[in-house]
Amino acid sequence: MSERDRAAFCQGPYGGVTDEGACGDPARFEVVRHLRAPLRVCPVHLGPCLLLADGVLWPPEIRLIR
Repeated sequence: MSERDRAAFCQGPYGGVTDEGACGDPARFEVVRHLRAPLRVCPVHLGPCLLLADGVLWPPEIRLIR
């Protein structure tokens, strides 16, 4: 799977580097993070990633990607 294909899917719940428990739903939002790649998530994982993912800006910057 290419990086572009992977980016189309949710990286939730918290944007970890392992694929254990990966969501697999289509990503709808992109959350900007400090000194890290943006985190693409589905609506279900948007809230948890804002609270628990590393490097999320506060106030959060969220973009609709689809």
